[in-house]
Amino acid sequence: MADEDPDTYRILKLRAEILELGSAIRQLQREGLDDAAAQLLIARKRARLDLLVKTAPAAGRPNITDIRHS
Repeated sequence: MADEDPDTYRILKLRAEILELGSAIRQLQREGLDDAAAQLLIARKRARLDLLVKTAPAAGRPNITDIRHS
């Protein structure tokens, strides 16, 4: 991990957080609870991910499926 690009790490971390939030949102919806705060947080994280992916050097981008709309 020491040789890994910090942008790659941030991208992977944000993608994992987005997946986790998506799961939490689905659970809240199933239980009929308010998911507005989680929806706002996931939108912000997706925006950060988009910006990071656009600004990261192409060689440093991980080759992982795009999950921005999970």
